[in-house]
Parts: sequence; C-alpha cells; structure tokens
Amino acid sequence: MNIEQVKKVGVLGAGSMGSGIAQLFAQSGFEVVMRDIKQEFVDRGLKAIDGSLGKLVQKGKMSEDDKAAIMGRIKGTVEMSDLKDVDFVVEAVIEDLDLKKQVFKELDELTRDEVILTTNTSSLSITEIAAATKRPDKVVGMHFFNPAPVMKLVEVIKGALTTDESAQFVRDLAEKKLGKVTVLVKKDVAGFIVNRLMVPYLMEAVKVYDEGIASIEDIDKAVKFGLNYPMGPFELMDFTGIDISYYVNEVFKRELPAELKHTTPFSLKQMVRAGRLGRKTGAGWYDYSKK
Repeated sequence: MNIEQVKKVGVLGAGSMGSGIAQLFAQSGFEVVMRDIKQEFVDRGLKAIDGSLGKLVQKGKMSEDDKAAIMGRIKGTVEMSDLKDVDFVVEAVIEDLDLKKQVFKELDELTRDEVILTTNTSSLSITEIAAATKRPDKVVGMHFFNPAPVMKLVEVIKGALTTDESAQFVRDLAEKKLGKVTVLVKKDVAGFIVNRLMVPYLMEAVKVYDEGIASIEDIDKAVKFGLNYPMGPFELMDFTGIDISYYVNEVFKRELPAELKHTTPFSLKQMVRAGRLGRKTGAGWYDYSKK
C-alpha cells in the first residue's frame, strides 16, 4: 500500500485534537470518518470544525463552496463499524492507556490487515498500545500539535516493533499530503521530543509561582519578552489544556529515571481537581468566561 491509495481516513475522538485532525485531513482532500462514543461529542466536534472553517471564510482565505465541500467530506458517527473500510487511522481519544489499548484491539479486528494504525498520544508507550494488536509492525505514533490544521509539526514515533516502512509511510503522508514538517522519534520514550523538553519547563514555571517568586502574569511576561517565546507557560497550558500537562508529567514520574523526574506542583493539581483546565472549560490560570 502507498500513500496514493489512502482515500478514506478514520479519526477516533471528536474532541479538540480529534476534530482538528479530521478537519486537516478533509481540507487535504480525504474522506473522513470521525467517531466518538456519544452523539453529543460528535456534534460538538462537527460544530467546532464548522466554526474553524467559518473563520477562514470570514478572512477571505476560503470560499463558502470550499467550506461546504470540506464539511461534506466528514462523516460523524458513534458506530465503530463505520471505520471498517478506511485506509488509514488516527486515534485521538483521551490519554488513558487501557482505553487506547481497547480501541486498538477493536481497530485491529475491524480494519483491513494492511491499514496502518496511528495514535496521537503525547506521552504514552507506542509499544504497549501496539501490543493490543496483531500488527504491531503497523502501529505508529503520529503526534499532532494543537490546533492540528495550523501547527506545522508532526512527531512520528516508532514503537519497538514498528517497521521503518510503516514510519516512513506516516512521514510521507504527513509531509506530502498534509503539508506538515515531521521529525522521527527513534526510541519509544515518554514525552518523545517536544514534551520531553517542554513539560519540565512548564512544571518549573508553576513551581516559581507556588514559591511566591513572581505572579502568573509576570512569569508569562518574562518568558515572552525575555526568551522571545510567542506564549508564556501559563498561557500555553491554558491553550493546550492544563490536564494534558498534568497527565504527561504523571507519565514522566512513572517512566523516566529518578534524576529526570519532576514533582507535580500543588497548584497544578488543584487546577485539575477544580476542573479549571484552560480555554476549553472557560477558565484555567486565566479567566476566559467573559472573552
């Protein structure tokens, strides 16, 4: 199978990442089946895609006809069986290893043997997810960044049994069909490249705040104007989801050597417990309810 034979793509999950990935593939000309467990989740994902495309129309970057054509290429469903004839799969369900393994077991039984199955996990083991299938050689990490239609990078991660051919297939698809920049992660280690570098920085930012060294606003300002980052650490966590930073650090605590582990700061735990997860819930380190 080659990338030219990929016509229909299955996306598991209709949340912010799943809907963004579905939009990206549809914008790139693919038929997309976006599946989630509840119709309300599917509807919310379709609404998010419609809104995202609507902004492009308002800016004159897309016509109404183009938008309608893209939306017409996306089928929302709650039925797993609707993915039986897809040519490629991206899983983007929540960061729960047992859930992902169950999803991959079902995908393995449902889809054709030659179909490559990818996971958008940001930190979990590709090898362990692949072990739930009879085709671990065709299971690849395909880590998009939020928002998927805009962010250029895709991390392609090899599990212990992933073949070079499968990894190259995913790289070629991402680069030649989706217009992305890819990097190859040769070892299936927690956090891959980006999160391995970024999460310790985020944890340290929260510790600086917890220790009373500076305010959230001043830490963000220092990073933006002192390091020339486009967003401060607290703005970034609010944008990507505070829970994501929390869960990735918990994975690091389990997987990485002692000298690389970072304790989870108290106020980060409190944010997750309070359900203040950032922009997606209307409040995080900052309040977005009136914006």
